[in-house]
Amino acid sequence: MTRREPRLEMKPAGAAPGSVDGGWWPRSLDPTTAFPELATALHPWVGRIGRIAYNRGRWEPAPRKQTLDGLVIRYAGLDAIDPHTVTVIGTSGRRVSLLVVPPHTPGGVARAVLRSAADADSTAAVADILASNGVPLETCVPAETVRPGATESIPEQGREAEGGYARNTARNPAARPGSAR
Repeated sequence: MTRREPRLEMKPAGAAPGSVDGGWWPRSLDPTTAFPELATALHPWVGRIGRIAYNRGRWEPAPRKQTLDGLVIRYAGLDAIDPHTVTVIGTSGRRVSLLVVPPHTPGGVARAVLRSAADADSTAAVADILASNGVPLETCVPAETVRPGATESIPEQGREAEGGYARNTARNPAARPGSAR
């Protein structure tokens, strides 16, 4: 599998806490290809990735886990998580929440959303970031991708996605991978 640089923008260290820590523009809604690229890019912020939580009605079906460079990453397809976000949790417990720009979004609009999500002063809600950049929410979740029950949840995964554990927003201030392309 060829790995490409993900289209990702992260808030800088010391940024205002908000609903997201940055934005990501995946090339597809297939977790088995999109999530490994994301996991590699987020290493500076969360360390080794242990779990990625996502809205299972938004993404294509995925296995419950996938091995990446010898590390097992668990995928938590949940109904309770915002369909426009993913939460990436490191094995150390560090985590980031990212706004997900729909893959079919035109380039200029998508890059504007990424910049807004990663703005150091932004505390805006995900829906507000998308709408203020011209991405209508009703087009963000294509009907053909909604597959109820496609992935099962595990009770502990639901607890994490619903805020059952403290959020650690520590970031590696020295690291700043490439920006959106």
